Amino acid sequence: MGQRIIGLTGGIATGKSTVADYLQRQHQLPVLDADVYARQAVAPGSPALAAIVQRYGPSLLHPDGTLNRVQLGEIVFHQPTEKAWLEQQIHPVVRQCFQSAMAELASAPVVVQVIPLLFEANLADQVSEIWVVTCPLEHQRQRLMARNGLSLDQANARIASQMPLAEKVSRADVVIDNADDLPTLFRQVDAALQHAP
Repeated sequence: MGQRIIGLTGGIATGKSTVADYLQRQHQLPVLDADVYARQAVAPGSPALAAIVQRYGPSLLHPDGTLNRVQLGEIVFHQPTEKAWLEQQIHPVVRQCFQSAMAELASAPVVVQVIPLLFEANLADQVSEIWVVTCPLEHQRQRLMARNGLSLDQANARIASQMPLAEKVSRADVVIDNADDLPTLFRQVDAALQHAP
């Protein structure tokens, strides 16, 4: 039995972070997060940030030189071609970060990779099993509005910009349903961890 590499994905605001935190806290598993790497990819001084400023102008920067992710989000969530361009800048960096981190975790029996855009970024080949966290659309919408301070239209635009949850679920080895309370969610996680697909 080789190393188990769990690719944890799902829709925006479905509960991926909650599941990842639980796996790290309760099961002491190493968790690698694509969002952390994506933020590193656009850090001040990075080639990706330079390309973004060249394309959209310096108004996308905060006074301290960091990227205004909210403002960038408003551009890319409504324009698929711009979203695709941005992903071309960031995804190769994220993949490289994963490869470097995995080299250091070669002896870990189980590693969790949290990758919101697992399918969209063509990163499914770097995991051994795919876990999709899902929840009803209404829950997703409410969580997103509460967490990010978005209007209904903004929340819907972000959800619509992603691959449909149903499609992700159809490609999953494990489906974690986050429609209920946390104990119910964590029981599903524990069960999935015990039974390798």
